[in-house]
Amino acid sequence: MTTAPTPVPATASAAQSGGGAPGPATPAPITTASASARTAKAPRPGKRRAGGGRAWLAALPLLLFFVIGFGLPAVAIAIGAFTTSSDAPDGGGTFTTANLTGSLQGAYWTAMWGSVKLSLLTALIATVVGLPLAQAVATSRFRVFREAVMSASGVLANFGGVPLAFMFVATLGNSGEVTKKLGLTAHGWSLYTFSGLSVVYLYFLVPLMVITITPALEGLRVQWREAAYNNGATSLQYWRHVALPVLLPSLLGGFVLLFGASFAAYATAEAMVGSSVPLISMQIGDALSGNVLVGQGNLALALGLDMIVVACLVMAVYLPLQRRSAKWLA
Repeated sequence: MTTAPTPVPATASAAQSGGGAPGPATPAPITTASASARTAKAPRPGKRRAGGGRAWLAALPLLLFFVIGFGLPAVAIAIGAFTTSSDAPDGGGTFTTANLTGSLQGAYWTAMWGSVKLSLLTALIATVVGLPLAQAVATSRFRVFREAVMSASGVLANFGGVPLAFMFVATLGNSGEVTKKLGLTAHGWSLYTFSGLSVVYLYFLVPLMVITITPALEGLRVQWREAAYNNGATSLQYWRHVALPVLLPSLLGGFVLLFGASFAAYATAEAMVGSSVPLISMQIGDALSGNVLVGQGNLALALGLDMIVVACLVMAVYLPLQRRSAKWLA
């Protein structure tokens, strides 16, 4: 009794005969990685949407705080700026543009321009002074020095109001200790002027600039400096052609941030100079306290709307600069 020959696959028989058309391709062996890749399930769109929904729920308290703390007051200011006040002859509530027009004329326009000049000057000086200080912190090898400067900057950047005004009055006022010892009054120095207020503002603007620009300085890669030096560039050329162009968005963003901080400052100037230096924040304070003409009670709201517009313009410039800086220094 004979047995039937075992059938040979087409590929094997072709290989043994040394020619002929190849048979069907043998399937590749299934490895552990390919098996796990096949069995792994792709994320479902529904799950992604659910995760995004949870993220919005986590941010909901912050959004509510923003709407209640900033949105509703801004809407109330905008409505009041375009309506007559309750002490007006018509009883109030009538649409008008007189408040907004009056806020941009006379003493109010002078105060607005004074605030802009003060903010531009102090922001520019703080940017120029704060950059080398931040560079010294970023390149320092002493961790204690770095942490001490950053901690002090964080405290001083938020130190203002009446305590700051009292400190400068006690040291650089007309009867201050430093003023008497150095005889500054004989040289024309006065703390209660535009120049004196600028010096006081620099006390908290320079630390704020250090905090703002230090992360950008740390983002400058060492390879860029080494490449510049290897190609024969000096330190001045490196800063002029490499570092400063990269830092320019951060510097401009820091300048705009300092401008906004100086423009919105109120308590320090109120406690130190009062109305001797025309500022828009002082005019708003006087208007809210009732120091306005009859029928112009909503003029303070119009002045506040002017400041909101300036703040929005500042943020419109600051946010794109920050995004561009983050792209370069990421």
